[in-house]
Amino acid sequence: MRSIWNGSIGFGLVNIPIKLYSAVQDSALDLDMLDGRDQAKIHFLRVNEHTHKEVPYDKIVRAYKLDDNYIVLDQHDFEEAAPEKTKLIELESFVDKDEINPMYYETSYFSESNAKNSKAYSLLLKALQKSGKAGLGRFVLRNTENLCIIHPVDDVLVITKIRFAQELRSSSDLKLPASDTVSKKELDMGLALINQYSEKFDIDQFKDTYSDELLKIIKAKAKGKRATVKKLKPKAAASTDLYEQLMQSMQAKKGA
Repeated sequence: MRSIWNGSIGFGLVNIPIKLYSAVQDSALDLDMLDGRDQAKIHFLRVNEHTHKEVPYDKIVRAYKLDDNYIVLDQHDFEEAAPEKTKLIELESFVDKDEINPMYYETSYFSESNAKNSKAYSLLLKALQKSGKAGLGRFVLRNTENLCIIHPVDDVLVITKIRFAQELRSSSDLKLPASDTVSKKELDMGLALINQYSEKFDIDQFKDTYSDELLKIIKAKAKGKRATVKKLKPKAAASTDLYEQLMQSMQAKKGA
Protein backbone atom coordinates (compact mmCIF):
# COMPACT_ATOMS: atom_id res chain seq x y z
CA MET A 1 0.00 0.00 0.00
CA ARG A 2 1.07 3.58 -0.65
CA SER A 3 0.60 6.15 2.10
CA ILE A 4 -1.66 9.11 1.24
CA TRP A 5 -0.82 11.38 4.20
CA ASN A 6 2.08 11.87 6.57
CA GLY A 7 1.62 13.74 9.82
CA SER A 8 1.01 13.15 13.48
CA ILE A 9 -1.67 12.76 16.14
CA GLY A 10 -1.64 15.32 18.93
CA PHE A 11 -2.55 13.55 22.19
CA GLY A 12 -2.20 16.26 24.84
CA LEU A 13 1.51 17.18 24.71
CA VAL A 14 2.36 13.83 23.14
CA ASN A 15 3.10 13.86 19.40
CA ILE A 16 2.55 10.57 17.54
CA PRO A 17 4.03 10.54 13.99
CA ILE A 18 1.88 8.47 11.60
CA LYS A 19 1.26 7.58 7.98
CA LEU A 20 -2.26 7.12 6.63
CA TYR A 21 -3.34 4.43 4.16
CA SER A 22 -6.75 4.03 2.55
CA ALA A 23 -8.66 1.26 4.36
CA VAL A 24 -11.27 0.84 1.60
CA GLN A 25 -11.21 -0.17 -2.06
CA ASP A 26 -13.77 -0.11 -4.85
CA SER A 27 -15.06 -3.54 -5.88
CA ALA A 28 -16.79 -2.27 -9.05
CA LEU A 29 -15.38 -3.06 -12.51
CA ASP A 30 -13.70 -0.21 -14.39
CA LEU A 31 -15.89 0.26 -17.48
CA ASP A 32 -15.18 2.61 -20.41
CA MET A 33 -17.85 4.51 -22.34
CA LEU A 34 -17.75 3.83 -26.11
CA ASP A 35 -19.66 4.88 -29.20
CA GLY A 36 -21.94 1.89 -29.89
CA ARG A 37 -21.46 2.30 -33.65
CA ASP A 38 -17.68 1.86 -33.91
CA GLN A 39 -16.58 1.31 -30.25
CA ALA A 40 -14.51 4.52 -30.23
CA LYS A 41 -13.90 6.00 -26.77
CA ILE A 42 -16.15 8.82 -25.63
CA HIS A 43 -14.46 12.07 -24.59
CA PHE A 44 -16.25 14.87 -22.77
CA LEU A 45 -15.68 18.47 -23.85
CA ARG A 46 -16.19 21.69 -21.89
CA VAL A 47 -18.49 23.65 -24.16
CA ASN A 48 -19.76 27.25 -24.00
CA GLU A 49 -23.57 27.09 -23.79
CA HIS A 50 -23.94 30.13 -26.09
CA THR A 51 -21.30 29.55 -28.77
CA HIS A 52 -21.33 25.73 -28.50
CA LYS A 53 -17.55 25.85 -28.89
CA GLU A 54 -15.01 24.11 -26.66
CA VAL A 55 -13.53 26.35 -23.95
CA PRO A 56 -9.75 26.12 -23.30
CA TYR A 57 -9.01 24.93 -19.78
CA ASP A 58 -7.06 28.10 -18.90
CA LYS A 59 -10.11 30.22 -19.75
CA ILE A 60 -12.43 28.40 -17.33
CA VAL A 61 -13.21 30.18 -14.05
CA ARG A 62 -15.28 29.10 -11.06
CA ALA A 63 -18.13 31.20 -9.77
CA TYR A 64 -21.00 31.23 -7.25
CA LYS A 65 -24.50 32.37 -8.21
CA LEU A 66 -25.68 35.02 -5.75
CA ASP A 67 -28.98 36.90 -6.31
CA ASP A 68 -29.10 35.92 -10.01
CA ASN A 69 -25.54 37.14 -10.59
CA TYR A 70 -22.33 35.11 -10.80
CA ILE A 71 -19.48 36.09 -8.47
CA VAL A 72 -16.24 34.90 -10.06
CA LEU A 73 -13.62 33.56 -7.65
CA ASP A 74 -9.87 33.57 -8.21
CA GLN A 75 -7.07 31.51 -6.65
CA HIS A 76 -6.51 34.12 -3.92
CA ASP A 77 -10.12 33.73 -2.73
CA PHE A 78 -9.72 29.97 -2.37
CA GLU A 79 -6.42 30.36 -0.53
CA GLU A 80 -8.00 32.82 1.90
CA ALA A 81 -10.84 30.38 2.70
CA ALA A 82 -8.62 27.29 2.95
CA PRO A 83 -7.77 25.95 6.42
CA GLU A 84 -4.25 26.28 7.73
CA LYS A 85 -2.17 23.51 6.20
CA THR A 86 -0.96 21.53 9.17
CA LYS A 87 0.14 17.93 9.44
CA LEU A 88 -1.50 17.39 12.80
CA ILE A 89 -4.66 15.59 13.91
CA GLU A 90 -5.28 17.40 17.18
CA LEU A 91 -7.47 15.31 19.50
CA GLU A 92 -9.99 17.80 20.89
CA SER A 93 -12.08 15.42 22.99
CA PHE A 94 -13.00 11.78 23.57
CA VAL A 95 -16.51 10.43 22.97
CA ASP A 96 -18.47 7.18 23.11
CA LYS A 97 -18.74 5.72 19.60
CA ASP A 98 -22.34 4.74 20.31
CA GLU A 99 -23.20 8.45 20.54
CA ILE A 100 -22.18 9.04 16.90
CA ASN A 101 -25.03 8.71 14.41
CA PRO A 102 -23.88 6.22 11.70
CA MET A 103 -25.10 8.72 9.08
CA TYR A 104 -22.06 10.85 9.91
CA TYR A 105 -19.50 8.19 8.88
CA GLU A 106 -17.52 8.60 5.66
CA THR A 107 -14.15 7.05 4.69
CA SER A 108 -11.74 5.15 6.94
CA TYR A 109 -7.93 5.13 6.89
CA PHE A 110 -5.40 2.84 8.53
CA SER A 111 -2.67 4.61 10.47
CA GLU A 112 0.86 3.31 10.88
CA SER A 113 3.44 4.51 13.35
CA ASN A 114 6.09 6.61 11.59
CA ALA A 115 8.48 6.83 14.53
CA LYS A 116 11.46 4.72 15.52
CA ASN A 117 9.92 4.39 18.97
CA SER A 118 6.23 3.54 18.54
CA LYS A 119 5.48 3.48 22.28
CA ALA A 120 3.22 6.56 22.07
CA TYR A 121 1.19 4.91 19.26
CA SER A 122 0.77 1.78 21.39
CA LEU A 123 -0.21 3.87 24.41
CA LEU A 124 -3.06 5.64 22.58
CA LEU A 125 -4.21 2.35 21.03
CA LYS A 126 -4.37 0.54 24.36
CA ALA A 127 -5.94 3.52 26.16
CA LEU A 128 -8.75 3.70 23.59
CA GLN A 129 -9.25 -0.08 23.74
CA LYS A 130 -9.43 -0.01 27.53
CA SER A 131 -11.71 3.05 27.79
CA GLY A 132 -14.02 2.15 24.91
CA LYS A 133 -13.73 5.75 23.73
CA ALA A 134 -12.90 7.33 20.35
CA GLY A 135 -10.80 10.45 19.87
CA LEU A 136 -12.48 13.36 18.07
CA GLY A 137 -10.35 15.75 16.02
CA ARG A 138 -9.75 17.53 12.72
CA PHE A 139 -7.14 17.29 10.01
CA VAL A 140 -6.47 18.79 6.57
CA LEU A 141 -6.48 16.38 3.62
CA ARG A 142 -6.22 17.68 0.04
CA ASN A 143 -6.72 21.31 1.17
CA THR A 144 -9.98 20.47 2.94
CA GLU A 145 -10.57 20.42 6.68
CA ASN A 146 -12.08 17.16 7.84
CA LEU A 147 -13.71 16.09 11.08
CA CYS A 148 -12.64 12.62 12.19
CA ILE A 149 -12.65 10.07 14.96
CA ILE A 150 -9.68 7.92 15.93
CA HIS A 151 -10.69 4.47 17.10
CA PRO A 152 -9.03 1.07 17.51
CA VAL A 153 -9.80 -1.78 15.13
CA ASP A 154 -7.95 -4.94 16.18
CA ASP A 155 -4.45 -3.56 16.85
CA VAL A 156 -4.61 -0.59 14.46
CA LEU A 157 -5.54 3.04 15.08
CA VAL A 158 -8.13 3.84 12.41
CA ILE A 159 -8.95 7.40 11.38
CA THR A 160 -12.52 7.66 10.08
CA LYS A 161 -13.73 10.86 8.45
CA ILE A 162 -17.16 11.96 9.67
CA ARG A 163 -19.48 14.59 8.25
CA PHE A 164 -20.13 17.97 9.82
CA ALA A 165 -23.64 18.51 11.20
CA GLN A 166 -24.66 20.88 8.36
CA GLU A 167 -23.95 18.15 5.80
CA LEU A 168 -26.94 16.08 6.94
CA ARG A 169 -30.38 17.03 5.70
CA SER A 170 -33.37 17.39 8.01
CA SER A 171 -36.09 14.74 7.86
CA SER A 172 -38.78 17.29 8.83
CA ASP A 173 -40.24 17.43 5.29
CA LEU A 174 -40.92 13.68 5.14
CA LYS A 175 -44.47 12.39 5.47
CA LEU A 176 -44.01 9.75 8.16
CA PRO A 177 -46.65 7.39 9.58
CA ALA A 178 -47.96 8.04 13.07
CA SER A 179 -46.38 5.71 15.63
CA ASP A 180 -49.70 5.14 17.44
CA THR A 181 -51.09 3.15 14.48
CA VAL A 182 -49.19 0.04 15.62
CA SER A 183 -50.97 -2.10 18.21
CA LYS A 184 -49.19 -3.68 21.20
CA LYS A 185 -49.87 -7.14 19.78
CA GLU A 186 -48.21 -6.22 16.47
CA LEU A 187 -45.26 -4.57 18.27
CA ASP A 188 -44.70 -7.63 20.47
CA MET A 189 -44.72 -9.86 17.40
CA GLY A 190 -42.31 -7.52 15.60
CA LEU A 191 -39.91 -7.67 18.56
CA ALA A 192 -40.19 -11.46 18.64
CA LEU A 193 -39.36 -11.60 14.91
CA ILE A 194 -36.31 -9.36 15.43
CA ASN A 195 -35.16 -11.57 18.30
CA GLN A 196 -35.60 -14.68 16.16
CA TYR A 197 -33.46 -13.22 13.36
CA SER A 198 -30.81 -11.76 15.69
CA GLU A 199 -27.26 -13.07 15.40
CA LYS A 200 -23.69 -11.91 15.87
CA PHE A 201 -22.61 -9.48 13.15
CA ASP A 202 -20.28 -11.14 10.63
CA ILE A 203 -19.54 -9.01 7.57
CA ASP A 204 -17.66 -11.88 5.88
CA GLN A 205 -20.90 -13.71 5.15
CA PHE A 206 -22.01 -10.87 2.86
CA LYS A 207 -20.30 -10.71 -0.55
CA ASP A 208 -20.65 -8.16 -3.35
CA THR A 209 -21.30 -10.64 -6.16
CA TYR A 210 -22.43 -8.16 -8.82
CA SER A 211 -18.94 -7.46 -10.21
CA ASP A 212 -18.09 -11.18 -10.23
CA GLU A 213 -21.29 -12.01 -12.10
CA LEU A 214 -20.73 -9.15 -14.55
CA LEU A 215 -17.17 -10.34 -15.24
CA LYS A 216 -18.48 -13.86 -15.95
CA ILE A 217 -20.93 -12.35 -18.45
CA ILE A 218 -18.12 -10.32 -20.07
CA LYS A 219 -15.92 -13.42 -20.45
CA ALA A 220 -18.85 -15.42 -21.85
CA LYS A 221 -19.60 -12.69 -24.42
CA ALA A 222 -15.91 -12.61 -25.40
CA LYS A 223 -16.30 -16.29 -26.35
CA GLY A 224 -19.49 -15.58 -28.31
CA LYS A 225 -21.80 -17.08 -25.69
CA ARG A 226 -25.08 -15.52 -24.61
CA ALA A 227 -25.29 -14.63 -20.93
CA THR A 228 -28.10 -16.06 -18.80
CA VAL A 229 -29.98 -13.27 -17.05
CA LYS A 230 -31.54 -14.05 -13.68
CA LYS A 231 -34.96 -12.46 -13.44
CA LEU A 232 -36.22 -11.41 -10.05
CA LYS A 233 -39.90 -12.07 -9.50
CA PRO A 234 -41.74 -9.94 -6.95
CA LYS A 235 -43.14 -11.99 -4.08
CA ALA A 236 -46.68 -11.02 -3.11
CA ALA A 237 -47.70 -11.12 0.53
CA ALA A 238 -50.10 -13.94 1.35
CA SER A 239 -52.11 -11.66 3.62
CA THR A 240 -52.79 -7.93 3.94
CA ASP A 241 -53.06 -8.21 7.72
CA LEU A 242 -49.82 -7.02 9.39
CA TYR A 243 -50.09 -9.38 12.36
CA GLU A 244 -50.72 -12.34 10.04
CA GLN A 245 -47.67 -11.38 7.93
CA LEU A 246 -45.53 -11.32 11.08
CA MET A 247 -46.84 -14.72 12.14
CA GLN A 248 -46.04 -16.20 8.72
CA SER A 249 -42.54 -14.66 8.90
CA MET A 250 -41.94 -16.37 12.26
CA GLN A 251 -43.10 -19.71 10.89
CA ALA A 252 -40.98 -19.31 7.72
CA LYS A 253 -37.85 -18.67 9.82
CA LYS A 254 -38.55 -21.73 11.95
CA GLY A 255 -39.03 -23.83 8.83
CA ALA A 256 -35.75 -22.59 7.41
